[in-house]
Amino acid sequence: MKMLKGIFGLACTLVALSCCSGFYLPGLAPVSFCEEGKDSSDDCQSDIQLFVNRLDSVESVLPYEYDVFDFCQDDEERRPTENLGQVLFGERIETSPYKFSFMKKQKCQKVCTKSYDATKQEDREKLEFLKNGIRLNYQHHWIVDNMPVTWCYNVEDGQKYCNPGFPIGCLVTSDGRPKDACVISSEFNKKNTFYVFNHIDIVITYHNGTKEGWRGSRLVAATLEPKSIKHSSADNPTCEGPPMEIPGDAKGNLQLTYTYSISFSENNNIKWASRWDYILVSMPHSNIQWFSIMNSLVIVLFLSGMVAMILLRTLHKDIARYNQVDQEDAQEESGWKQVHGDVFRPPGKGMLLSVFLGQGTQIFIMTFITLFLACLGFLSPANRGALMTCAVVLWVLLGTPAGYVSARMYKTFGGEKWKTNVLLTALLCPGVVFADFFLMNLILWVEGSSAAVPFGTLVAVLALWFGISVPLTFVGAYFGFKKQAIEQPVRTNQIPRQIPEQSFFTKPLPGIVMGGILPFGCIFIQLFFILNSIWSHQMYYMFGFLFLVFIILLITCSEATILLCYFHLCAEDYHWWWRSFLTSGFTAVYLFVYAVHYFFSKLQIIGAASTILYFGYTMIMVLIFFLFTGTIGFFACFWFVNKIYSVVKVD
Repeated sequence: MKMLKGIFGLACTLVALSCCSGFYLPGLAPVSFCEEGKDSSDDCQSDIQLFVNRLDSVESVLPYEYDVFDFCQDDEERRPTENLGQVLFGERIETSPYKFSFMKKQKCQKVCTKSYDATKQEDREKLEFLKNGIRLNYQHHWIVDNMPVTWCYNVEDGQKYCNPGFPIGCLVTSDGRPKDACVISSEFNKKNTFYVFNHIDIVITYHNGTKEGWRGSRLVAATLEPKSIKHSSADNPTCEGPPMEIPGDAKGNLQLTYTYSISFSENNNIKWASRWDYILVSMPHSNIQWFSIMNSLVIVLFLSGMVAMILLRTLHKDIARYNQVDQEDAQEESGWKQVHGDVFRPPGKGMLLSVFLGQGTQIFIMTFITLFLACLGFLSPANRGALMTCAVVLWVLLGTPAGYVSARMYKTFGGEKWKTNVLLTALLCPGVVFADFFLMNLILWVEGSSAAVPFGTLVAVLALWFGISVPLTFVGAYFGFKKQAIEQPVRTNQIPRQIPEQSFFTKPLPGIVMGGILPFGCIFIQLFFILNSIWSHQMYYMFGFLFLVFIILLITCSEATILLCYFHLCAEDYHWWWRSFLTSGFTAVYLFVYAVHYFFSKLQIIGAASTILYFGYTMIMVLIFFLFTGTIGFFACFWFVNKIYSVVKVD
């Protein structure tokens, strides 16, 4: 009890602190920097550590660690502690050989020289791997003071775009066409030639805290400009000369000297708390987001009007007439009242439906809490891996509501195999997801990608699943089976009523296909930005928009399902249990179709392994979304059917 009180007190403290301007998330507190030899102390450091992360590409799903490309390496390589989300996302952060001190300007500083002997197989393979990385436009990701080192350049309409990564190099194809970053300079003009960006000009912007009463300075921006330079001397580079070329059919020996220059710039207008703004403002535009919201709201208003018309006009009149003394005449006028004796008849495959509902409830609560925390700023891009860590931990801890809902619904359906129900709830859908994830991980292992989750992490995930989630599911199922089955407002007849011939639009499949269109229409613009953040490596930070779209999706799925459910009941088709789940769940099929369209129209992914990985991970997303939306539609329809039949007088 004391521990529970302590946890509750800690939660209240965090909520209270989140409203205060002086509150920083763990690991995200500002670091003060001082010039070496001046005012240095424990709370003010002079050394600036540059970290390197994995390299990735929009043309390949396979990320690689920094060391794989044979770049300059740190003699005392250290890896900061990574959380579960970072490991699952394939982030591999390590120290770099680029070392500098605050306010110490350096020009053309040599890092290392890499030599490649054409007579050695090992050197030829390293050089070929580097060229292939350039061909596929692999990007560096550097970090200074927990900020991405960005490459900022001008795009059309005079806008400035800041990319949180920069390319290894660029390629001029055999037909003389400059590819990717080669368009930035006219010097990149030789056909079938690779140009390596072996020199980096870094500019670190800082905010001086002397005028504001705190010691030292805080870093508020880190930008760079990549350059390709063929150094005349490897020992004393001058950082002047023609671009560093690697011929496409290179057969001779080659020397690559890596250098950098660094300078510092003071800017007291940028606050430490808003230092990410210059990166994020060049990300997806808010006006497109508002267009998405307005589009979704129009759909919601349309559906709300339709549902309100049914509830307030049609249903009200139907119920009033039905509850008159002469019920025989009233029953002949409308169809939905005639199936009152069959509408709560248990569905076929009730075990599977209850399992889906339990898992869908677990996913719904997990998504809601994760997005709510993200809106509060706890899961910002600066807190690396926090989003995935939060989602996984919440999913593990929410086994109890999954077991409870599944058991309660299964008991309502008249099921008696409670052991099978609990085991399927705990193992079926998570097992499918884990099996898919494990197969994708095997491909990543074979390809030597940094995204391959280590064996120890897989064991830890399994321990969380079987050690925490499964027991919590059993606890929830225990309380669910102890409760009485949900009492239905009308009795079920012993003999099923014959369903009359249905028109095309009231048949199951057309109704299900139509039911997913409107919910998908609410999310497809937001979905574009989410897929961009996953596959095009853009930062996603608009959780306020996403939470609003999430709420709109809930309303849309509920109203669309209720609307179609009413039409089917009016046609005297009482098989609504599975149909209500599949109607809104069919939105996931549209999600898959959109993901296929995105793959062929937006991405330039090549290679069988990358293609399999893309669709393998997409299937996990589709399954989770199917359970989530299907559960929303089912419970909305369940509430609606209970509501309308509870006000009907039946002898």
